[in-house]
Amino acid sequence: MTDTVLAQIAALKEKPIHALKQHWRDLFETEPPPYNRRFLEHRLAYRIQELAYGGLKPETLRTLRALGETLDGGDPVKRKQPASTRPVAGARLIREYQGVEHCVTVRDHDFEYQGRPYKSLSAIARAITGTQWNGRAFFGLPSGRGNP
Repeated sequence: MTDTVLAQIAALKEKPIHALKQHWRDLFETEPPPYNRRFLEHRLAYRIQELAYGGLKPETLRTLRALGETLDGGDPVKRKQPASTRPVAGARLIREYQGVEHCVTVRDHDFEYQGRPYKSLSAIARAITGTQWNGRAFFGLPSGRGNP
């Protein structure tokens, strides 16, 4: 990196938050997002280098977009859901309820129970019990909020 790029990046640590936000406006020509200082510093440092040395090649961007579409199928809801919160496709969830063993197969976009597709584990838990249940809790899965 050149001295000027290094100096610009180093200066980010010393700038007050309002100056970082103005720097964002100057470099991105948009309003800064309402994120913390650390995010702004990191993204500004990347942008400074991107402007000085160039960004990702178009073919790399195409590859990344295609990979993203492959992983989430272009589904905005799934895109916002952390990957670790959904069981892996092909997994079998087994739960004994009132002396009967119930087996659910996780599929790419839904779940299968007794040969029928279901959109959610909660719908399956309701079919099994006849009452409202949190599907993750019924099948003993972590809540998906970082705690079991």
